[in-house]
Amino acid sequence: MTANTDITALERDLVSEISAARDLSALEQVRIAALGKKGRVSELMAQLGKLAPDERKAFGQAVNAVKERVTGALEARKSDLEGAALDGRLATERLDVTLPVRPGPIADGRIHPVSQVYDEIIEIFGDMGFAVAEGPDIETDDYNFTKLNIPPEHPARQDHDTFYLQPKADGSRMVLRTHTSPVQIRTMLTQKPPIRIIVPGRVYRSDSDQTHTPMFHQIEGLVIDEVTHLGHLKWCLEEFCKAFFEVDDVKMRFRASHFPFTEPSMEVDIDAAAIGKPGSWLEILGSGMVHPNVIANCGLDPETYQGFAFGMGLDRIAMLKYGIPDLRDMFAADMRWLRHYGFLSLDVPTLAGGVSS
Repeated sequence: MTANTDITALERDLVSEISAARDLSALEQVRIAALGKKGRVSELMAQLGKLAPDERKAFGQAVNAVKERVTGALEARKSDLEGAALDGRLATERLDVTLPVRPGPIADGRIHPVSQVYDEIIEIFGDMGFAVAEGPDIETDDYNFTKLNIPPEHPARQDHDTFYLQPKADGSRMVLRTHTSPVQIRTMLTQKPPIRIIVPGRVYRSDSDQTHTPMFHQIEGLVIDEVTHLGHLKWCLEEFCKAFFEVDDVKMRFRASHFPFTEPSMEVDIDAAAIGKPGSWLEILGSGMVHPNVIANCGLDPETYQGFAFGMGLDRIAMLKYGIPDLRDMFAADMRWLRHYGFLSLDVPTLAGGVSS
């Protein structure tokens, strides 16, 4: 068999193998076997050194011609296989545009009920002219208790009810604030009346059961000026309840109570008809006129200034409004619970459209 016959046979075999390749992986194996460093065409080129000078040129030209034709056949087959692979993907990954749009992971997210109620209350009181004030979670004993007219022997100042930090060198102790009222003190110390603020935030107490957790959320309101009286407080709370529970009318009951920082003090109940359960009363918040001692402790003249304050648990009123049975579930990070009770990110509270619509 002559050299030319060998080359012709080799080319025929390689073209046949290229045509038989069913996928790109098989085609790559054929390419390596033919044109690789130790491939069959490469081995022919290695024979040039063994040929006579007059045979080398013709043999080399023949081998190069085969190499070019094999390379062309490989590229053509590769193009065909890539086209077939694309057609296969298009057939299997076809998108049916008639199907409803899937919401995707972003739309699956939910706003926590406490965050939603936080925004609802800010919207309502913002419409009444209240500004939002904030303060630190770690407070001084003075701001958290003393300036709020809470005596040293009061149960709230005991270790079993309050989270204290380690004493400082001078003996003073910092606390995790037990209410948001220290922000009222900070505001009165730094801002001249008239004052009209609400104070939302986290608070901490050593308590845990179905309706109490060591960390929970409160919101308080404070109004200080020269003319505010108890009638303004009652109107403000009534308007808040009608807007928050989204009812045209709400029946309220103000019960005498005692808080060290207000005088007189009142617990506020609403008729459960506001949440669709008539026939009983629901306690929702505490309120009263700011105690003269608190005003004086902040450097203001209680003979000139007076005002009212109120406070409520954000978690509690969220439970009342949205029918949440257990406070502890709010902090359990259960996505099933959040999908049930949570709100879509576009459910922004507005008074015009309904705070929870």
